[in-house]
Amino acid sequence: MNHAGELAPLYGLVLAGGSSTRMRRDKAALELHGRPQLAWGYALLTRHCEQVFVSVRADQRTEAVRAGFPQVVDIHEGIGPIAGIAAAQVAHPHAAWLVLACDLPFVDDEMLARLIAGRRGDQPVMAYRSTSDGLPEPLCAIFEPASAPMVRESIAAGRNCPRKLVIASGVPLIEQTAPLLGNVNTPEDLAAAHRRLGSECHS
Repeated sequence: MNHAGELAPLYGLVLAGGSSTRMRRDKAALELHGRPQLAWGYALLTRHCEQVFVSVRADQRTEAVRAGFPQVVDIHEGIGPIAGIAAAQVAHPHAAWLVLACDLPFVDDEMLARLIAGRRGDQPVMAYRSTSDGLPEPLCAIFEPASAPMVRESIAAGRNCPRKLVIASGVPLIEQTAPLLGNVNTPEDLAAAHRRLGSECHS
């Protein structure tokens, strides 16, 4: 347990356990920065966190794009990204988790640094506000150890939406200085991301 005012060590978690149904190909393997998105996200988090892990389903552990990374394996099936957050909190309950979905190719170091700088010992979650609808962006966010009971209770009640969990927590949100939290869910999103990132992109 941390002493009053002392922040928990910060670990990173790349969420890469999705089924990529709308993309029709593995989003973790998409190359938008000259390497797979999973590898890019892992490197990004490594610059800000003490340890970094990749969130996977049990059947993904040996896949080539995931096998070379430290992993946290889901302990709940079929409930989406909250499963990865829950598994990480069980595996390392003393840590705070900087969570990053593998389909957010525009997040940068400055954005993560602002998130980390905003950490407070009395706030269970630190998240940005969406520039599109004003709601929390839970898949580029920090989940402190104090959020673990909220995560467990949400799953037990069948409430598996991380966004609704952050809303229910009532925490204040950080305003984005630029719309960098657009995700890549479909082939059309991928084409738009290639255009936005320009010549850096490789498919």
